Amino acid sequence: MKLLDLPNNILFNKKAPATPSAEKTKVILNPKLENYDHLDKKSRELVKKTIAFFEKRGKAKLKEDDHERTWYADFLEFEKKEKLFATFLTPERYGNKDYRWDTFRNCALNEIFGFYGLAHWYTWQVTILGLGPIWISHNETVKKRAAKLLKEGGIFAFGLSEKEHGADIYSSDMHLTRQEDGTYLANGSKYYIGNGNKAALVSTFGKLTDTDEYVFFVVDSQHKNYELVQNVVNSQNYVAEYKLNNYPIRGEDILAKGQEAWDMALNTVNIGKFNLGWASIGICSHAYYEAINHASHRRLFDHYVTDFVHIKQLFNDAYARLTAMKLFAERGIDYMRCASKDDRRYLLFTPMVKMKVTTQGEEVINELWDVMAAKGFEKNMYFEMAVKDIRALPKLEGTVHVNMALILKFMGNYFFKPAKFPEIPTMSEPKNDDFLFNQGATKGLGKTRFHDYRKVYDKVDLPNVNIFKKQIRLLKLLLVAGKPSKEQSKDFDFLLNLGELFTLVVYGQLILENAEIKGIEDDLVEQIFDFMVRDFSKFALQLSQKGCATLVQQTICDRMIKRPAVDPDRHNRVWESYSYNMKDQFEMNP
Repeated sequence: MKLLDLPNNILFNKKAPATPSAEKTKVILNPKLENYDHLDKKSRELVKKTIAFFEKRGKAKLKEDDHERTWYADFLEFEKKEKLFATFLTPERYGNKDYRWDTFRNCALNEIFGFYGLAHWYTWQVTILGLGPIWISHNETVKKRAAKLLKEGGIFAFGLSEKEHGADIYSSDMHLTRQEDGTYLANGSKYYIGNGNKAALVSTFGKLTDTDEYVFFVVDSQHKNYELVQNVVNSQNYVAEYKLNNYPIRGEDILAKGQEAWDMALNTVNIGKFNLGWASIGICSHAYYEAINHASHRRLFDHYVTDFVHIKQLFNDAYARLTAMKLFAERGIDYMRCASKDDRRYLLFTPMVKMKVTTQGEEVINELWDVMAAKGFEKNMYFEMAVKDIRALPKLEGTVHVNMALILKFMGNYFFKPAKFPEIPTMSEPKNDDFLFNQGATKGLGKTRFHDYRKVYDKVDLPNVNIFKKQIRLLKLLLVAGKPSKEQSKDFDFLLNLGELFTLVVYGQLILENAEIKGIEDDLVEQIFDFMVRDFSKFALQLSQKGCATLVQQTICDRMIKRPAVDPDRHNRVWESYSYNMKDQFEMNP
């Protein structure tokens, strides 16, 4: 049977595409319409100037620079002129009244940089990582030096990983050797270090040869004993391999030693990994606009592409997933900003923004690519960049597997030992996030407590949310009646699937919290939990099929497999009010 022989009611909706409905609460960024009233005057001014920079530059130049792998000197010149990084990344005590490290406003830039291309986000991200050890340290000399360099337009780098060991920081081959006069000589190499070609300071991790202690110190990428070996990637970014050859290190260049240096490395990654989810959100938002604009104006078989039933499903799924990504990541900001020594819930939510949001970003792009088809390969489309860049984010700052291993440490207390915490509002106050640079020791993760997720879910009485609640109860039953054996606990493939189920519960919790805060309409919440129920069922099926799964585990997992509540009217309302309503709302200046 040919495509055109199929009944029209299978291929197309009988109704014509709806005209855009009354404005609903939306969370997806439109840079040309967003007024950023939620930011203070100076922050709003700088964010809008950043958008104006990219729009004036235009998509043709953006794509040309990407294809030609052009170093983004014009962007860095803009950043220097506006003191953009200095304003957003200097703690308030080291700058003027507008300077502070404020995760709430930082994520506005995070999203914009992702929206206009990962290369510009990357130099910002690596600067954040490079500054992390400096602001965490007690070295006032280096802090003042960093503040001065930031104000002068400097970018920074984070010298942690190595060619042979990757991010296995236990095995560093970068060494400091003490000299008779009390100084040191640094020797060794680092690999995959963004900004390593131009960084004003490179925060470098290594070991002391005399004590075998860990050490963090800073070096200047322009020093004669700093050897820039190569750019290890073929892109606009300079992701360096560098060597230190008898590089002289003074006491004032050392940030920390021993356990303090170790904690500094991990706590910096805690700060930086959060940004990866925001880059995914920005990329997916731009790609969505391009996909809906293309599909809604293209006619095939005497119909617009957006008349096809399966295309509507793809857009509804992509829109719901993207909205969920942003709702979760926004709520994650609140837990980072309210964090303290007595409230370390961010240690679960931060790796989830890195791991879950970035992998959901891949899902969104996959769905949009099924709409774009061959158009997604074309050289003048933003989408061609998006499909390449979205793949990188789950693999940076620790793989999905590494972050899942971290997340699993919290599962027992999350489900079985809830604690009481005050209710956390949107943390939008313009203040410095001091605790991020005073996180303390990176141990005792298994003791971290969380507020009771059931109270969040129990506030919501919607069909798909209720189905999801049944799946959660079955997961808890699995952890009690089908508790993984010692052998299964060593089988990381088994644990990864179990972790995916746990992650979905946490993901849904923060989505519901933020949906209540923002007043998200029930239809959109239901559309989000439509895919959540399906995803939960998918991972339950995969877990039940593991060779090591017991009969009890298989039985409980099979019961977890649920069908979402079918509601064609709700599906159409989401299409009309949200997914299709994005048509012709944004297009980057040519």
